[in-house]
Amino acid sequence: MKKILTLIAIALMPYMGIVAQTAPLPKVYNESINPMTQIDQTISKVSKSKKNIIVQLGGNWCIWCLRFADFISKDAEIKSTIEENYEYIHVNIPRRGTPEEKLAEPLQKRLAYAGRFGYPALVVLSPTGKVLHIQDSSFLESGNGYDSKKVLRFLKNWTPKAINQYNKQ
Repeated sequence: MKKILTLIAIALMPYMGIVAQTAPLPKVYNESINPMTQIDQTISKVSKSKKNIIVQLGGNWCIWCLRFADFISKDAEIKSTIEENYEYIHVNIPRRGTPEEKLAEPLQKRLAYAGRFGYPALVVLSPTGKVLHIQDSSFLESGNGYDSKKVLRFLKNWTPKAINQYNKQ
């Protein structure tokens, strides 16, 4: 009997790994906040710090959005780069094809229609709220996740210091 239970446990191990890997990711998008107000409040917050802003545009309905949020929270170098150079916010947008999608038109316009690349869309804003760059996150992917080297390259290329060195020339 003991041998049979051991064999069953061994046979089920690969499936246990799948269950562990598909545990629900934390929901990072607050769907009750007005996204325009959220951006305005963030601009006010960074005005003295001179940090840039990264808007991760997406929603709790988007698995790739949640994967990206989880990924950047667990990589120490990425997390440090963000904390030093950016105010990072998750801005909720309704899923495409829903009645609420029309309500997001002013948000899409303000963020230069970043959603045209899919989600998550990463929008780098200046401390005054000017759109500096829109990053198509698919270029940061690797397999079923993200590539830390690609993400760091993106983050380091849009720091205030990186941008200001070209403004002085």
